[in-house]
Amino acid sequence: MTLSEENYLKAIYHLSRDAREAVSTNAISDVMETKASSVTDMVKKLSEKKLVKYKKYQGVTLTEEGRQYAVSVIRKHRLWEVFLLEKLNFSWDEVHDVAEQLEHIKSDKLIEELDVFLDYPTVDPHGDPIPDKHGNIQPSSKVLLSTLKQNEKGVCVGVKNSSKEFLRYLDKLKISLGDELTVMSKEPFDNSMLIRINDTKINVSSLTATNLYVKKM
Repeated sequence: MTLSEENYLKAIYHLSRDAREAVSTNAISDVMETKASSVTDMVKKLSEKKLVKYKKYQGVTLTEEGRQYAVSVIRKHRLWEVFLLEKLNFSWDEVHDVAEQLEHIKSDKLIEELDVFLDYPTVDPHGDPIPDKHGNIQPSSKVLLSTLKQNEKGVCVGVKNSSKEFLRYLDKLKISLGDELTVMSKEPFDNSMLIRINDTKINVSSLTATNLYVKKM
């Protein structure tokens, strides 16, 4: 497997919501930032390796083998993110780009020892679940902050948008994973919110609320 093939499998997995639905080559093209013709060529290669199923005009789905491979890459990526944050003092907006490189290391023993070293983390620094060594992912009951009603409470457990810009913005607001928050009020005009977090009241825009995951308390 080449680095590019692994990246394609990972992209298809994310787009297909755990391999349950077909995705178009145009959607893959957008994520991979390449031409649709290049995507078609790669998909055909992956199909020959029995990693995806592809029919023209019907989209692409991962085979079980392709899903397992994609989940393996995702597992490595998220474990490396935890390592970079907890052990090397990277910030949560820095870990993704470095983990993109480290996720392609082939040593299974290294990854299993990394998992042990980190004491078997279940989520990465952005709140995304880390698959276990068998490819299993624990279900999550998280919801978007925007769905909470006035006086409802939740714990911040993840982000939908993991861009550097959004993560740095959350740092400015002093919002991080594990914080408990309460919706004090919601503005009908623009769906912004007044929330209490860490004994401080702050205004949160609709855009922020629709990109922040919480677990209801």
